[in-house]
Amino acid sequence: MFKFLASVLISGLLFSVQSASAQKKIERVSIGFYNLENLFDTENDTTINDEEFLPEGGMKWTQQKYENKLQHMAYAISKIGDNVKNGHPVIMGVSEIENRRVLEDLINTKPLSEQNWKIIHFNSPDRRGIDVALLYRSGYFIPTNIHPYPYHLVSKPNFRTRDQLLISGLLLDEKINIIVNHWPSRYGGELSSRPLRDSAAVLTRHITDSIMQDDPEAKIIIMGDLNDDPINESVQKYLNTTDNKKLEDGQLYNPMLTLFNKGLGSLAYRDQWNLFDQIIISPGLYKPKDNSFEFQKAFIYNEEFLRQQEGRYKGYPLRTHAGGAYLNGYSDHFPVFILLKRYIR
Repeated sequence: MFKFLASVLISGLLFSVQSASAQKKIERVSIGFYNLENLFDTENDTTINDEEFLPEGGMKWTQQKYENKLQHMAYAISKIGDNVKNGHPVIMGVSEIENRRVLEDLINTKPLSEQNWKIIHFNSPDRRGIDVALLYRSGYFIPTNIHPYPYHLVSKPNFRTRDQLLISGLLLDEKINIIVNHWPSRYGGELSSRPLRDSAAVLTRHITDSIMQDDPEAKIIIMGDLNDDPINESVQKYLNTTDNKKLEDGQLYNPMLTLFNKGLGSLAYRDQWNLFDQIIISPGLYKPKDNSFEFQKAFIYNEEFLRQQEGRYKGYPLRTHAGGAYLNGYSDHFPVFILLKRYIR
């Protein structure tokens, strides 16, 4: 009789645990980044070097071409993640945008105009006048603190590039920190320009450490066009990143390294793929200690409509311009995004 009662009690307990587990639901949300490749308006800004993107400039940048670009970018952003369940980003970092006006024109272009996007943007001292910014859907994210970090290099005091933009806020009521980057280019050669990106990585790491000093479990997303691959020293050494499942003290998790080692990239140059567009996360987002948002998977969105369909550069990103010729494409970069998940009852 005792064995029978014990068996009934154990069976009931297992049923209760299974029922509680079955009641858990997974909530997913996506966050992405996209280099929009020279999203300039057609008006001359005498404070920056935008002459190339004027109607009389080298690119013959007319109002019609500008509107075509807006339509293409709006469509591409709306499609990012459509091959993944819950994959459409609710937060998008962007780079290579001239000013706030082009972002306002972008989010007012269908289909983005139907999705309630908002803008966070600051003008950078970049010589070309291109900035980074954050777009977000207000029903999902509430910014609580915004801070641009200027890039200063003691050895080159006259060098000017994009600020790094820190946005802290609530993603569906969870605190999250996002750092949007566009590190210095490889102009002049990878080796000679390497110190510029190493210094940018030091700044990004400083911002990250400042956040984690106050909260070691902080959820941080570093995103951007880093102009370096996941294996370059700026990313692996100075940011201290890895794709190892077990993070050592001080390391950040870089899921893009795994994609890069599979031969995948977000842009191509001289028959070589690079993965400059990266999303890197803090330990608090990779392995949270509570029942909160955690990293699930990283993606490169390289669907067919974003790729050249023929010729020598078949499979490359379908650009707006190539070699000075107008292609009426999208961008010379593919967008990237990550999927986060959490369990809810």
